[in-house]
Amino acid sequence: MEPVQLPDEAAFRAFRAQCEADQDWQCRYNRDGVAVWGQLPSPGACAVHRVKCRVEMPGVTAATAYDVLHDADYRRKWDPNVIETHDIARINDNADVGYYSWKCPKPLKNRDVVTLRSWYVVDKSYVIVHFSVKHSKYPPRKDLVRAVSLWAGYLVQPTGNSSCTLTYLAQVDPKGSLPKWVVNKSSQYLAPKMLKKMHKACLKYPSWKQEHNAHLKPWLHPEQSPLPTMALSELALQHASSLENIDESGLNEVQEEKGDTSGSEN
Repeated sequence: MEPVQLPDEAAFRAFRAQCEADQDWQCRYNRDGVAVWGQLPSPGACAVHRVKCRVEMPGVTAATAYDVLHDADYRRKWDPNVIETHDIARINDNADVGYYSWKCPKPLKNRDVVTLRSWYVVDKSYVIVHFSVKHSKYPPRKDLVRAVSLWAGYLVQPTGNSSCTLTYLAQVDPKGSLPKWVVNKSSQYLAPKMLKKMHKACLKYPSWKQEHNAHLKPWLHPEQSPLPTMALSELALQHASSLENIDESGLNEVQEEKGDTSGSEN
């Protein structure tokens, strides 16, 4: 098993620089404060494409957006794609292991991931990064496809006293050959819609949190965490090559029922 290492400060700064970079990114959507870019793999590099999304959030502080990204209880309320999400264990005050499964556009099989998540504040910007790991108690399930998050995360940057931008950057292997309509739908419809939902969720979060354990924020106050502590040595990197690929490239799009917004990973 390949050992797992936590990102250091240089890794967080490098992630922020990738979020802020414009070179080699192709814009696929840019409207109403929401933008989506794609990036093809470099020659000789991993064959998985990268995607970057950004949403402007007037009326939302960077601290609130950061809280929303961490709060699994609130995510179950606002995220229409979530099937199951929960934190598994703490690694240290700024890292944990979690599970997330989500709905994919019909008729694709739904996906799940087990990730190690770390967070850090860099020059007033909040950074959360995660990547896939193996956990002995969370093997791949027969009813879901185990995807692999090679490197993904969020950058939240204040743009004023009560406004911010949120950038999501990901290189995620869905473990399967996807039809072109999925790629197009994700960038042109699903990702923008998800970002707009996140903005609305952030606007509503302060009032919701006041009625739901208002002072409980273990991502800010580690002593509040009810999670068991886990040694990093108990985890291993999850490589895509060790998981089964499925071919869904020939599947045709199914008209979604009203209110069904099955979409992309966390």
